[in-house]
Amino acid sequence: MSTENEGNAVPPAPSAPPVPVASPAPPQGDAGATAQLPPVPPGPPEQHHPHGPGATPSYGAPEGSWPPPPPPGTPGHGEAGAGGSGGGWGSSYQQPAPKPAGGGRGGLIAAVLVAALVAGGLGGGLGYTLAKDNDGQGSTTVSAADNGASQVKRAAGTIAGVASKALPSTVTIEAESNSGEGGTGTGFVFDTQGHIVTNNHVVAEAVDGGKLSATFPDGRKYAAEVVGHAQGYDVAVIKLKNAPSDLKPLSLGNSDQVAVGDETIAIGAPFGLSNTVTTGIISAKNRPVASSDGSSSSKASYMSALQTDASINPGNSGGPLLSASGAVIGINSAIQSTSGGSFGSGQSGSIGLGFAIPINQAKYVAQQLIKNGKPVYAKIGASVSLEESTDGAKITDQGTGGADAVEAGGPAAKAGLKPGDVITKLDDSVIDSGPTLIGEIWTHKPGDKVKVTYTRGGDQHTVDLTLGSRVGDS
Repeated sequence: MSTENEGNAVPPAPSAPPVPVASPAPPQGDAGATAQLPPVPPGPPEQHHPHGPGATPSYGAPEGSWPPPPPPGTPGHGEAGAGGSGGGWGSSYQQPAPKPAGGGRGGLIAAVLVAALVAGGLGGGLGYTLAKDNDGQGSTTVSAADNGASQVKRAAGTIAGVASKALPSTVTIEAESNSGEGGTGTGFVFDTQGHIVTNNHVVAEAVDGGKLSATFPDGRKYAAEVVGHAQGYDVAVIKLKNAPSDLKPLSLGNSDQVAVGDETIAIGAPFGLSNTVTTGIISAKNRPVASSDGSSSSKASYMSALQTDASINPGNSGGPLLSASGAVIGINSAIQSTSGGSFGSGQSGSIGLGFAIPINQAKYVAQQLIKNGKPVYAKIGASVSLEESTDGAKITDQGTGGADAVEAGGPAAKAGLKPGDVITKLDDSVIDSGPTLIGEIWTHKPGDKVKVTYTRGGDQHTVDLTLGSRVGDS
């Protein structure tokens, strides 16, 4: 399915192919500030980065080429809090709206003040009425004393307990390009050396010499730099400059052991509102999602995502999705959202369909980025169509730029796969489209052995295949 990054809505994305083939440019005008995912064949829902949904055209993509063209109707990313429209993975990335003179939060503050005044007036009126009705009846209203309740510690197993422990290790990220464009997203402390994990679409504007900063809940703000970023995985690692010595990395869980129905806790900066905590459950696993930020130069990201109904909006992108025990099980990345936005920025918001990159995959990618500065992708060495389909991932007749659809000497060629073959299963996972295949392949590491089921001329075949590798996004 397609989705948008936190800041943008993302359309449903088809199953992911190993290597996308050149395809027609995605239609313009449909994606919001956040990249959106292409529609997904019957089964997986569409998603966008929390920035806004967009139509995704179908096209083919060779497995060896990178990055693959965004699938048709690919929704935008939705993690950034300051830009993008539409829905997609947890949150699509959106660019921040121009700040009005005198400060961009004046409107919100004014609204809050008005609401407070109205509430105050209503409360006073009710109080007077109740006092009048109870007058002379000996009735007394007793208010519980605060007794420092705001300072009381909550049990570790409660949502409040988990949040109080995790919040100090999350940061609000602000990224700005040399031209002044950018947005807001979230990240979390990965190690004591100052590495912060987030989404690629959150920091994309600052990759080529832009400005990047990370602010902790206690107000401490640090300049940062991009250590490495993986557009295909939508994962990035930044490092704090002059990192403090008291950093506490969040504990990482095991996303393979997550079950549908498990409680979830999401932390982020939706619409720029830092340190926001929301809760929900895991509503689905292995959801094929393709998303992008909706820009003309954006390439699609693919994932086999954790789906949650925890409220995720633009700005949540890159933030941790926690288990009930407080362990990180995913990175909020895109949301499925209805078109149209609110909150004065045209951004779409949560409708209860958020998507997170499983932490097992994100951890592997982050470690590669810290070690080499570049991502490493598993591949089968064949180009597959990115068109919507429910039949499987079809190996195209020709690869991108006129290259062979099946890479000579590559994993697919060694396994006997040919152009026209339709891959229907990878191990036990059903493959209904190219994007689904790509996302599924990328949950593995180079060198992993997988079982590929495909059809040729109406007959079904199964072969063993050892995945190859590709370094970098291009």
